[in-house]
Amino acid sequence: MVSGGTYGTEDIVHGAGYGRAILILLLTPLLWSLPTAFMIGELSSALPFEGGYYAWVRRAMGSFWGFQEAWLSLVASIFDMAIYPTLFVAYLSRMFPWFQVNNRGWWVALAVVVACALLNIAGVKVVSLTSLWLFLALSAPFVAIVILAPFKYGALANAVTKPTTSGVDILGGLLICMWNYMGWDNASTIATEVERPQRTYPRAMLVAVCIVALSYVLPFAAMWVTGLKPTAWETGAWADIAGLLGGPLLRIGVVLGGVISAFGMFNALVMSYSRLPLAMAQDGMLPGVFAKLHKKSRAPWVAILALAVGWAMCLGLGFARLVTLDILLYGASLFLEFAALAVLRFREPDLPRPFRVPGGKFGAIAIGIPPILLLGFSVIRSEHESVLGMSSFMFGMILIAAGFVAYFVNHALKPQGWAPEQKPEPVV
Repeated sequence: MVSGGTYGTEDIVHGAGYGRAILILLLTPLLWSLPTAFMIGELSSALPFEGGYYAWVRRAMGSFWGFQEAWLSLVASIFDMAIYPTLFVAYLSRMFPWFQVNNRGWWVALAVVVACALLNIAGVKVVSLTSLWLFLALSAPFVAIVILAPFKYGALANAVTKPTTSGVDILGGLLICMWNYMGWDNASTIATEVERPQRTYPRAMLVAVCIVALSYVLPFAAMWVTGLKPTAWETGAWADIAGLLGGPLLRIGVVLGGVISAFGMFNALVMSYSRLPLAMAQDGMLPGVFAKLHKKSRAPWVAILALAVGWAMCLGLGFARLVTLDILLYGASLFLEFAALAVLRFREPDLPRPFRVPGGKFGAIAIGIPPILLLGFSVIRSEHESVLGMSSFMFGMILIAAGFVAYFVNHALKPQGWAPEQKPEPVV
């Protein structure tokens, strides 16, 4: 799964224009997605533990940094997960503007959070079934757009579109592009499941990146030839633009696809994020209540409910601000993961690794440089947005610092951990 799919990419064109947007969409996966997929491919194949990123960082650099990795991932998830209900409402309101009035959209977004939390508490098998059929319905509207657009060559140059309220610039467009290329870590576990992973895994990831990039680039390239102005684009605008090309039916198809995409991605990611507090509780770094599993489904229901409260609290921040905060905090956790990759190469050189990042120790260090450099743009962008009367950057730094405080408070209250070490319960 890769963040929002084609839905949610509109502001990239608004901020950068067609040509630069397509260039950004082509370069970002090479500098951002592939290094991350390779890094997590090695770590997940060497250390296939419950808790994932948290367990890797803890193994490499100790409990303090492991706690920070989990904290950063959870805090980033609060903003990341709020993006999907926001997209759900953005597309739904294109068909039913009634939801834009007062706080109706917020209540719809809250309903998405509640419904997905209950689905996950019901069990992972339910999530898998619903996510599969939801995912299969998403690509058809954009295939139609690519086919129909050439027949409208230059015809939309003077098209009258809904006035946009987007304030996204080229930096904001880049961050939205980076967000749309997140999620490769969810596929990286195949590094342990394929034959000859050292050769097969990089090739599979490269092919997957090309397919995803084309799914983003082709619809924009098709719309470029119609002459539609970049200023017509904003979050949810695919629906109105599809209506200009293919009429009401295509517009309805995009709206349905947008709400299905947002619901399906949110539903699937609840399962992933809830495992972090579960793993920390099993390791004695959080109260044991977070390790409670549902009697029938074995889902970590306390962790899911606690996270759902946090996700709901961020539903009113807006798409662009949520993406900026998500990338800023996710970037800090990603830095720790790249550090863990390099540290383990030195500390545990003989650790069995079905897949290794090519290039030896130098390659393990160098592969993290492009993503870290890209994350610098999130720092720049966050200084120009505000949350609670302060810059998004300052707000993010407070959240990062809170992780340090939380660890030391935790350690002071329970120096030996919240619970004795125990064998993790199986999670279905």
